Amino acid sequence: MKKCINLKAKQCLSLVTAAVLSLSLGACASSGTAGTTAAATTAAATTKAAESEATTAEATTTEATTTEAATADTTKAETEAAATEGEKTELVVFAAASMTETLTELKDLYEAEHSNVTITYNFDSSGTLKTQIQESAECDLFISASQKQMNQLDITADSSVNTEGLDFVDESTRLNLLENQVTLVVPEGNPKGIDSFDTLAEKLSAGDVLLAMGNSDVPVGQYTQKILTFYNLDETTLAGEGLITYGSNVKEVTTQVSEGSVDCGVIYCTDAYSAGLTIVDYATKDMCGQVIYPAAVLKNSAHAEAAQDFLTYLTTDEAMTVFEKVGFIKAA
Repeated sequence: MKKCINLKAKQCLSLVTAAVLSLSLGACASSGTAGTTAAATTAAATTKAAESEATTAEATTTEATTTEAATADTTKAETEAAATEGEKTELVVFAAASMTETLTELKDLYEAEHSNVTITYNFDSSGTLKTQIQESAECDLFISASQKQMNQLDITADSSVNTEGLDFVDESTRLNLLENQVTLVVPEGNPKGIDSFDTLAEKLSAGDVLLAMGNSDVPVGQYTQKILTFYNLDETTLAGEGLITYGSNVKEVTTQVSEGSVDCGVIYCTDAYSAGLTIVDYATKDMCGQVIYPAAVLKNSAHAEAAQDFLTYLTTDEAMTVFEKVGFIKAA
């Protein structure tokens, strides 16, 4: 378009110039020197006018080109914005296995109100999740069933716990989310007649029971170890006598009890509720301390803001209603 306008302007200038020259020659022949001077003056004025017209034409062309470019840039920006708006954020959450049922329900509720977010969970023992995070697994938010695993990833924690100086936790986001309870459960029919931790301790001492508990790197296993210590029972000896079986997370322990392959097991009350198991006793704070679930956004999160928004949602009354119906308690 610009080339066409410029060509037209040049053609006009050429025609005007030719006409001026023709008039000048005619004037010179009929009027002598005075006529020549007048004709020259007229020619100069006409030429200047033609040049002005050509300049205006070029300016118009430049303006049109600039407008076209601006329109194209605006269209591109609007297209890119629309594409970005349509993209979903995939939020990766690592959470203790005991939260499987509640967090799955909360995922549906949250995504229904946040159409631009998709939540992907990784449920396992807190010890396994901690190791995966340490090995650079993609994770935005970590919810542990124990302070120990969170502390092992938090550079601000005591060096006696974070012995490797790991720095994965954004400490400004860390909070105590929930409290759970450690319980003693039995299979259907309770064939061994176990009705309390006291009874369990007596039967373990007598070699007359098979107990399922978590591994030593699993929080529920660590709480069980404290209970055995409370009763002055030696775990290594009992395991050597075939009185203890293990699970790599609380769900495996729960399954052993549900299937009746053991006489009893130590799990969280939330897992007992979800599995429909009978709880015969609750561990006191003297036995194993408090069961606190800390949560935090990780420093290497690809979606830190979205992770923080979801963590904040988990502290709301709506989320707590879901947690509390299976036995969780809001952490003080």
